[in-house]
This record gives sequence, structure tokens and C-alpha cells, in this order.
Amino acid sequence: MNLETHEATASGALRPKEPRGPKIFRWVIGIAIVVPTLWSAAGLQISLDRVLSAPADIWNIVHRMFPPDMSPETVQRALPKVMESLFIAWVGTMMAAVISLPLSFVAARNVSSRTTSAIVRQLFIIIRSVPEVLLAMVLIPVTGLGAWTGTLAIGLHSIGTLGKLSSEVVEGIDPGPVEAVAGVGGTKLAQVRFGVVPQVMPTIMAYWLYRFEINIRASAVLGVIGAGGIGLELVNQMNFHNYARVGTVLLLTVVVVLVIDTISAKLRRRIITGDREPGPVAMFLGAGRIQRLAMIAFAVVAVWFIVFMLIQMQATPS
Repeated sequence: MNLETHEATASGALRPKEPRGPKIFRWVIGIAIVVPTLWSAAGLQISLDRVLSAPADIWNIVHRMFPPDMSPETVQRALPKVMESLFIAWVGTMMAAVISLPLSFVAARNVSSRTTSAIVRQLFIIIRSVPEVLLAMVLIPVTGLGAWTGTLAIGLHSIGTLGKLSSEVVEGIDPGPVEAVAGVGGTKLAQVRFGVVPQVMPTIMAYWLYRFEINIRASAVLGVIGAGGIGLELVNQMNFHNYARVGTVLLLTVVVVLVIDTISAKLRRRIITGDREPGPVAMFLGAGRIQRLAMIAFAVVAVWFIVFMLIQMQATPS
């Protein structure tokens, strides 16, 4: 037996067998994912023909939306509704922030008693289990159709989400500052005020901004059932097969959401990290030639779009 054969035999003899447990676990996880997926697809009656024809059907609708109808009448109908969705999301988020902040301290196990914490946590679960659309449908007989119903639905649902996230932040604090306040005779309220709040507020405020981004999209959906916002205008134009106006509604919605998301992301990074990001002038001076050209082109398009929208809003519909 030569040296290579001896080494191969030795390595084969010393190599341990792969444990059966991890292999069985991987198969179980794979089956647990694949089987429910196929079952769900069968329950939804999704056939292979529908999947293959979906791209053509989507393109058939999308290409009818362009170019969008940017006439004064369309813009004056759509833009106020887009802004209404924005206002609904903002007021609903602020309502949830004010209510969920004190409740999050009550729900935290390291601040509140075990019984009180469990009760408030269950309340958050109950609130989160009901989607905004269902809340709005329940509130419509009480508050009627309109923006106030959408605002209440978004605010109530956001209480459950923000309360859960905020309470987890409170539970993850450094106990040192709290013990220091208690060591000098501080009351329970003083411990929370000076030992907990300064640690958790940056992250909690970042959660508020992130929830605001989510609520903008949710407010657009609530308009479909008459709870204010752009959704109702979108459905009306779809029902009349006026796809050019549908394109206008979607374009304005996407632009507003992109602007809000960009500003919110910068604010969240500033709040969490504390680092001041460079301004537009500093970014322009530090960019390369191609990046500068792209920034100039983007600025020109943005200014043109704003001026065009202002003109359309002031123009008299034909």
C-alpha cells in the first residue's frame, strides 16, 4: 500500500459520521415550509397558467397608466387626498405615541410588577391582533365615513405595536443609572424619569418615525373602505378604468412616500447614532464628477416637478 492510499484510508476511518439529528431536522423544516405553501396555493386556486400569465396581465395594466394624466383637474383631485393620507398617518402616530409611552413603562417587567406587566402586555396583543382595516370597519358605524375613522383605526392599532416595541426597549436598559438614582434616595418615579427615560427615548422616537412610515401606507389602504385618504380616489378611478388617472394617483403617492421615508430615515439615524450627517452642500462638494452630475439632474427634476405641481394646483380646470 503506497503512502497516498494509506492517508486516504486513515482519513476515511477517522472522519466522524454526520449526526442524523441535524439532517432529520433540516428535512422536517423543509417539509414544514413546502407542504403548507403548496396547500395554501391549492386553497387559493393558483394554477400554473395563472402564474405564467401574471406578468403579461400586469404589464397590460401598467402600460395603460403611462403617461399619467397630469391635468389640473386630476392633480387638484388627487394631491389633496394624498396629503390627507399623510395627515391621517401623522395624527394617528402621534396619538399612539402619547398613549403607548406611559403604557410601555407599565408593561416592562423591570419597572412594573409582574401582574400589571402581564395584563398590559396582553392588552397590546389584543390590540395588535385586529388589523387597521377591521378596526375602521368597526368604527365606521360610530364615527362615520371620513378621515377621523382612519385616524382612530391607525392610532389604536399603532398603540399595540409601539407599546410592545417600547416596553422591550425599557426592559433592555442598563440598570446602573437606575440603581444610582435609587442609591441617593430617589423615588420610583425619579428612577424612571432620570434613570430610564434618557436611555430609551432615542430608540423609542426612532420607532415612532418608523411606525409613521408604515402608517402612511396603511392610511392609503384605509381609503378603499371610505376611511379617508387616497385609497378611495384610486378605487374610483380603477372602477371607471381611467388608468391614466390611476397612474397620476400612484405617482403622487410614491413621490410623497419616498420623500417622507428619506427624511425619516435620516432623522432615525441621527437620533440613534447621534452623528450629524453632512448637508447637501457638503455632500455635493465631496462627491465625484458623475455623482455631482446625478445630484444636479435630480435637483433640476425635483424643482421642475414642484413648480409644475404648484402651477397645476393654481390652474383652472377645463
